[in-house]
Amino acid sequence: MSKQINIAIVGLGFGAEFIPIYQRHPDANMYAICQRNKEKLNAIGDAFGIEKRYSDYDELLKDPEIDAVHINSPIPNHAEQTLKALYAGKDVACTVPMATSVEDCMKIVEACKETGKKYMMMETVVYAREFLYVKELYEKGELGKVQFLKATHQQDMDGWPDYWPGLPPMHYATHCVGPVTGLMKLEAEYVSCFGSGTIRKELADIHNSPFAVESAHIKFKDSDLSAHVYRSLFDVARQYRESFEVYGSKKSFEWSLIEDEEHVLHTAKLPEPEIPSKVSVPDYAHLLPEEIRSFTTKGVYDVEENEHLSFAQGGGHGGSHPHLTHEFVTALKEDREPFPNAAQSANWTSVGILSHESALKGGEKIYLPDFNK
Repeated sequence: MSKQINIAIVGLGFGAEFIPIYQRHPDANMYAICQRNKEKLNAIGDAFGIEKRYSDYDELLKDPEIDAVHINSPIPNHAEQTLKALYAGKDVACTVPMATSVEDCMKIVEACKETGKKYMMMETVVYAREFLYVKELYEKGELGKVQFLKATHQQDMDGWPDYWPGLPPMHYATHCVGPVTGLMKLEAEYVSCFGSGTIRKELADIHNSPFAVESAHIKFKDSDLSAHVYRSLFDVARQYRESFEVYGSKKSFEWSLIEDEEHVLHTAKLPEPEIPSKVSVPDYAHLLPEEIRSFTTKGVYDVEENEHLSFAQGGGHGGSHPHLTHEFVTALKEDREPFPNAAQSANWTSVGILSHESALKGGEKIYLPDFNK
């Protein structure tokens, strides 16, 4: 694709964070925005100088000038809007998770095959600076043989709107599944998950999900590796934490316990007191076009009154937004699969969905479908 890619952003809460990044990316044209609330639509359009505005998603998809849509709508709309866009001939980037059922994940994978269009789940953690740092250690061989992976995502969701109250913890698990699966491009084969504790009855009754914490083990296909991930959303006293840890034969990386503290790197074969050392993870803006490098350390939500909860609690998502944007745009320009692509996104999302199912069945082992068939 030789021309700039015409991007349409759907959903302008968290989605507005990406507008200036697309506007400055050398291979993208921030062409259109979509929001049901016309007052908000026009306010955002005026603020960023975007002329093409849609309050009806179906009308947006009829626009032949749009090459790709970036969906930031509520979770229950992700699968339906993704499928509509693919069959309308648009490439799709979509915020997490891919869908709310394994069946819909499979439908999206099949739609990509049928249409030849590309799909990327915009999982922030696998483009955060911490993940990029560990990925660099792994690719340089400094970790040695990877022996085990672990990740957590703990968050207090009290006060969040709409569909969030009482949500089963593992139904939004990509932030901890993505890094343990994505580091070595592994494929989850089966899961076993246990629920622990209980949340308030008024919350538990909404989704018929009682657990305060869900803790899953993931076994990877064609690998000797497994991973442990756990999540909590309500009635657990814990500061926000999205952590990722990897244990290797030469070096191991452990996430700090408290936000803004340094992470820890353990090095084998040193005298015992010298094994651990604190590390300051560098920024990876140098991997990006110069025009969007500044967005690894700031965003449109820096102004307090505009700050989105996911951005504030997530500590800016580790500078991932311009990396996600660049990967999506570059994949379309180079006519290659983005990372994560549809099959990988389906695998990661289904780990969470099936882990919750496993927890309801007392930890029963559940196999994932093969999305690569």
